[in-house]
Amino acid sequence: MGSFASKAALGATTDELAEPEPKHLADLIQYINETNMSVEHLADVLSEKTRSSSWVVVFKALVTVHHLMVHGNERFIQHLASRNSLFTLHNFLDKSVVEGYTMSTFIRRYSRYLNEKSLACRLIASDITKTKRGTNGMMRTMNTKELLNTLPVIQIQFDALLNFNANSDELTNGIIHAAFMLLFKDSLRLFAAYNEGILNLLDKYFDMRKNQCKESLDIYIKFLERMTKLARFLKVAEQVGIDQNDIPHLTQAPHSLLEALKQHLASLEEKKDILPPHRLFPLHDMLQPILPSQAHKPVGARQQGGTIRANNLDGSLSSLVGNFNFGENPVNK
Repeated sequence: MGSFASKAALGATTDELAEPEPKHLADLIQYINETNMSVEHLADVLSEKTRSSSWVVVFKALVTVHHLMVHGNERFIQHLASRNSLFTLHNFLDKSVVEGYTMSTFIRRYSRYLNEKSLACRLIASDITKTKRGTNGMMRTMNTKELLNTLPVIQIQFDALLNFNANSDELTNGIIHAAFMLLFKDSLRLFAAYNEGILNLLDKYFDMRKNQCKESLDIYIKFLERMTKLARFLKVAEQVGIDQNDIPHLTQAPHSLLEALKQHLASLEEKKDILPPHRLFPLHDMLQPILPSQAHKPVGARQQGGTIRANNLDGSLSSLVGNFNFGENPVNK
């Protein structure tokens, strides 16, 4: 069975300028979903392919790894997370062809994201994009200490994803396009978990100690900054033809909320036992999102009438992200 996996991995990472063939990816998913099959050998084969000097082979190996992280049994990413190091491609550069210079930049950024995704899995002890969501989900049931430890990890992973930073006119071949589609899916699920953690954090904010409020306010301000960056990322998704029904509409939180959080912290620093007027109505109700009705489904891309449709993408997840009910100010897309 190991030779079967090796053959499929080699088939997915040829030097042909095209995305990994779906047949080989399906074979690899089947392999790692067999509970008695070791994933270590497969990880070794794909890791070895990233040491190639060809940007095509390296990029396809990274896309294959990411595909298995997203669609395969979670033990695959757990194995990657257990390794001391994953991808050391921060200096990768293919000078053999003109396109190699541009694609090498995206390979360096993409490998950093996969490293951060793997590290986050190690630190949180699960793939945050696959954890249970909703009122009884992981992020909504964490206590304050857990939130303050977990949200910065999510922020770092989210930063690495957004730092892929490709414009629509840079998605010039099937390989980088496949990478972008996987990043698009991760962005929705990662942000959904991120948002639920922020909702929980804000719900607890007015009962926190001063130092916890300081940390939480910093986390919340960074969250707002990342919403703006996510909007730009989603604009690229729209430009490359991803169906608009799969692209959430983000709305920004009212400025009055941020001011209320700052005022509360100031009152604690002045040792005044006074809560800002914002606390007079239920913060939880104001920030309650519409919860998804479905969990995780595999995503592929198919062409429909000139529009790229994310196959089986969490439509309910788009509803979650697109209906935060934050209120006033739509984030410019």
